[in-house]
Amino acid sequence: MNVSKTVYEALWQKWGPQYWWPATSQLEMMIGAILTQYTSWSQVEKAIQRLKDEKVLDIQSLASTPSSQLESWIKSAGYYRQKSSYIKGMCWTLIEKFKGSTKELFLLETHELRNELLSWKGVGPETADSILLYAAQRPVFVVDAYTRRFMSRHRWSPENESYEKLAERFTAELEKDHALYNEYHALIVRLGKTYCRSKPHCESCPLKFLLIHPVSV
Repeated sequence: MNVSKTVYEALWQKWGPQYWWPATSQLEMMIGAILTQYTSWSQVEKAIQRLKDEKVLDIQSLASTPSSQLESWIKSAGYYRQKSSYIKGMCWTLIEKFKGSTKELFLLETHELRNELLSWKGVGPETADSILLYAAQRPVFVVDAYTRRFMSRHRWSPENESYEKLAERFTAELEKDHALYNEYHALIVRLGKTYCRSKPHCESCPLKFLLIHPVSV
């Protein structure tokens, strides 16, 4: 059985398109990828809206905004001191290396672009791949806590499997298509928030038919 395709088809049949990532620009998406670390999306939305209200959602403005001011604007997203530092560092890198343009950054080939993103403070594999997939529209599969949780509960992967190995389980069975990976990741997030939660709701889950053993938590 092609597990990846079977899961995708079941989730798609349940929910259909998710229209994710909700951003109006590449920069907004990149900032959202940093802000969403260790917090809920609802808190990220508040922080991004505040940046829009202050009319600073552009590279030059964010780079020149005093750290203390930026921290106060994104406080709702948590870890605001670290995230302020990450955002300002990202913006200064774009100014100094890429002519202050996300489009210039995204001229890099995928492998080179991923390495560049991973060299930035505060950007790990999940954040880098989110930027690659959603902002740069590259066929890169994003692995997050929701992915790891449902895969381990179905015993399709060990809980401690590496990020790269877990991503390969999907890419080996799917067409290399950024639109597909985009929709798939969004559906996995929906699954994790609705059914495959810390305390699972397996009885009504669209993947129940694939669950071989009862989930114990």
